[in-house]
Amino acid sequence: MIKVLVVDDEPQIARALRINLTAHGYEVRTAADGAGALRAAASAAPDVVVLDLGLPDMDGGEVIAGLRGWTDAPIIVLSGRAASADKIAALDAGADDYVTKPFDVGELLARVRAATRRRGGDAEPAVVTFGETNVDLAARTVHKGNAEVRLTPTEWQLLEVLLRNPGKLVAQRQLLHQVWGPGYDRETNYLRQYMAQLRRKLEADPARPAHLLTEPGMGYRFRP
Repeated sequence: MIKVLVVDDEPQIARALRINLTAHGYEVRTAADGAGALRAAASAAPDVVVLDLGLPDMDGGEVIAGLRGWTDAPIIVLSGRAASADKIAALDAGADDYVTKPFDVGELLARVRAATRRRGGDAEPAVVTFGETNVDLAARTVHKGNAEVRLTPTEWQLLEVLLRNPGKLVAQRQLLHQVWGPGYDRETNYLRQYMAQLRRKLEADPARPAHLLTEPGMGYRFRP
């Protein structure tokens, strides 16, 4: 049975996650603060950690650093902090994924499944190649031909979401939530602007993209 450690100081959220994860066959432990999370992780050796950043005794970033000192278990941050700087800081500290509150339980369960699949050996490729572009997801670098391509943090986040879902339609709302956070559901102009920038930087013919595709009225798709 896959073990999940849920770390959140909001009892209703921790309870809801415990119920839903248990119903889907996971063994669940919970902790309400950072110290408890580190103790639980040391004793239970979870396969996945779902971690809130706003804990009462220490910042979630410190918990990530503490966990990364001895375990490579996937860490999915579940936080009300929607700013890009918070997401980047958590990912740079060692988190594997970032979900903003309020969240969809079904989406979070899908993230947990994806994290456990990757850890179980069905890993996503570290480098994604399309056309003349090579994206190293681990090193967070992009090259087109022999030249390095500089992406803004927002461009990188948008590209990463699409590359981690090859061939799949990623809805506008999902992209807006994951990249910009809740409250941006209607800001589809952001997506148009940043997708145009990515195409100019990465596509051979930005006017006729072959890989970063628009599904009108629905979302976007990465075609390898």
